[in-house]
Amino acid sequence: MIGAVGEQLVGVVGAGTMGAGIAQVAAAAGHPVLLLDARPGAAAAAHAQIAAGLSILVTKGKLDETARANLLARITAVEVLADLAAATIVIEVIVEDLAAKQGLLRELEAHVAPDAILASNTSTISVTAIAQGMRHPHRVVGMHFFNPVPQMKLVEVVSGAETSPAVATSIFELVRRWGKTPVHAKSTPGFIVNRIARPFYAEALQLLLEQAGTPAQLDECARGAGFRMGPCELMDLIGHDINYAVTSSVFNATYGDRRFQPSLVQKALVDGGCLGRKAGKGFYEGAAGESDVIEASPAGEVEVHGDSPMAQRLAQILDARSIQFHRVAGSVWNGLVIDGLPMHLTDGRSAAQIAGKAALGVIDWPLSANAAALAVAFAPGADTDAQARVAAALAACGWQVRVLRDIPGLLVARTVAMLINEAADAVWQGVCDEASVDQAMRLGTNYPMGPFEWLAQIGVDATVGMLDNLDATYRGERYRVSPLLRQRYWIERSTA
Repeated sequence: MIGAVGEQLVGVVGAGTMGAGIAQVAAAAGHPVLLLDARPGAAAAAHAQIAAGLSILVTKGKLDETARANLLARITAVEVLADLAAATIVIEVIVEDLAAKQGLLRELEAHVAPDAILASNTSTISVTAIAQGMRHPHRVVGMHFFNPVPQMKLVEVVSGAETSPAVATSIFELVRRWGKTPVHAKSTPGFIVNRIARPFYAEALQLLLEQAGTPAQLDECARGAGFRMGPCELMDLIGHDINYAVTSSVFNATYGDRRFQPSLVQKALVDGGCLGRKAGKGFYEGAAGESDVIEASPAGEVEVHGDSPMAQRLAQILDARSIQFHRVAGSVWNGLVIDGLPMHLTDGRSAAQIAGKAALGVIDWPLSANAAALAVAFAPGADTDAQARVAAALAACGWQVRVLRDIPGLLVARTVAMLINEAADAVWQGVCDEASVDQAMRLGTNYPMGPFEWLAQIGVDATVGMLDNLDATYRGERYRVSPLLRQRYWIERSTA
């Protein structure tokens, strides 16, 4: 197993952006590092790239020149696999292709010691499959870093079917010593982050498919819930070809599970070469746009109905914004009444389904106290003057209303419910534990909260209700409730 830092020689195969980042992190932790790439001169070029990046840190006063020189001195560009013979751990960072990774690791077996650890920086490929056919499959482990490696804290430590627990533990502790935050994961499609994050993109794409709103409206609503970037602008940043490929990989690896079904909207973008920022066009041409601002007018009489966690959140937000309101905690429904016009908090049903004569429309879950944008939908045929009054009154309460088509669950509620559901399934299936899920999603995707933290805030009852209502509308398997959530739902019901 891996010993103290000074005893560890680290090999990195693949000198692209990720490989160079891993080499830099390992060297910063005190390791001598051997950097190899099949392309002639690529490892030396990566060393020069690292040096240039460190010079910027020196200029900014974040690193002194001596530390820079020492770090660079610990990284050596090498030319052939045999040069890695003395390494105690070799991390491959080559193309995301199963056959290529298998071939490389099998070659490495002929050069390194029997107890050297062989790690794959794969984001989607099964570690079990990568290790298949090797003489010592127990020493193969996944180390999924996130880009840019020097800045991103998370590393998924992925165990294949034959990975030794001692190897996974050794890598876990090594990652900690590198100043990163490791989480254990079982080798299943998408591991933790790429699996659980799929609904963040998928629900927005579904709303676009159903013409619920514009990319700018959806992004604003997501940012209003505390996400740093909206789903459409984030897909533009990642690249639609990459995002679509990851979704397709998880979909195919799960034998066509409807929860991971790729979107026709994104496929059209990929087919048309609209790959996002790198192509100069995607959902946006250039930077993300903004929707029109609705003018505020006095809110008049405001009532908050119901005692659900989201109704309580509404009351807390209004109170923090010094908005006068009347609390009707014992109401049988949850939401707002503004000047006599009822707006229900979404529960996964459309406004048309729940409104009738009892409501004008629905509002999204107000997850963030600092939310600016808030999605609403009005029942078909709802009085347009009443709609305008509600929008203006909500603006006076501090929200910029984004009126979406009457789609069940709006954006934030259905997206967060699905993130929770996918996280629950991952835990139920033994991929990871709850703490690892929350840590991974906060660090790996910069979500404002982890899925189980959201669950504690929203409640099992509201989450399951949202998913069941979505399932009743769409049918199929996409919105099926995780057994873990269903179990907790019945436990809460039985103890209430």
